Amino acid sequence: MTYIPLSGLSLRDIEYVVAVDDLRNFSRAAERCGVSQAGLSEQVRKLEMLLDVTLFERSRRHVAPTPDGSRLIAMGREVLASARAMIEAARARTGPLEGLLRIGVIATLGPYYVPSLLPLLRRSYPELRLQLTESLTAQMLGKLRQNELDLVFAALPVVGESFETAPLFEEPFVAVFPRNHSLATQEHMTMEDLASNTEENGLLLLEDGHCLRDQALAVCGMMPLRDQQRLATSLEMLWHMIGAGEGYSLIPQLALKNRAEWEELVVTRPMKPSSRQIGLVWRSSDPRGPAFRDFARFLAQEIPEGCLPVTTP
Repeated sequence: MTYIPLSGLSLRDIEYVVAVDDLRNFSRAAERCGVSQAGLSEQVRKLEMLLDVTLFERSRRHVAPTPDGSRLIAMGREVLASARAMIEAARARTGPLEGLLRIGVIATLGPYYVPSLLPLLRRSYPELRLQLTESLTAQMLGKLRQNELDLVFAALPVVGESFETAPLFEEPFVAVFPRNHSLATQEHMTMEDLASNTEENGLLLLEDGHCLRDQALAVCGMMPLRDQQRLATSLEMLWHMIGAGEGYSLIPQLALKNRAEWEELVVTRPMKPSSRQIGLVWRSSDPRGPAFRDFARFLAQEIPEGCLPVTTP
């Protein structure tokens, strides 16, 4: 198929032709379009030369489209209608919190934060439609970078020049022990207590790739892993391993909800000051950045129970 450049064809020229067809008079068409009659006539002639078609029969008393002109003018009307629809769609475009918003949530946060987040968004942003994805941090950020997601809820900091972030809240860590563990008898827990513990049923961790694994190691002083140490595939499995007496771990505050059935198996102890900062992440190139930052400020005012406001230095 031969390539036909469109550089010589403008919407304005099509508007002129449609106006002439509507009014059957060059003078009135020029008045409607806000140009001189000579200017409009010249542009119509240039368009006829470009198309290699005579669009109008002209006389002093009569202007009418030729058969080819009628066919092409009808197509021109469709082009103008599409252009106007495009402009209207842009003017009435949905904002970043209307229509579809693709959100990723890290796996150690999603099941515990999203249930309280959804009613809040439904009340405050009724036009918002969510598409939720849950996975590991690196996978979520990869999807965000490839424009497969719009926002990611993650533990901060997130490293990368292509991302912008905004903090939402601080989520404390809680130490969770089997009831028969020696550390379970202590009312107050410190990082030094965890780091110095040498029992066989020691620190349990998630598999590599979970940011919570690195956070737990950081809080506990990067204690070395035991030989053949078992690793949990998920936060829920980590709970099961603790309940079975295999060891202890650090659990984010929100994951303690609805755990009454575990009271006979585990003991929880607050870890102060230790927490992770949860925030929003988006692409630096996304033009919706200011709106996303406003969204983050809104969410930061709705802190989940048990969590804390972000502290600024």
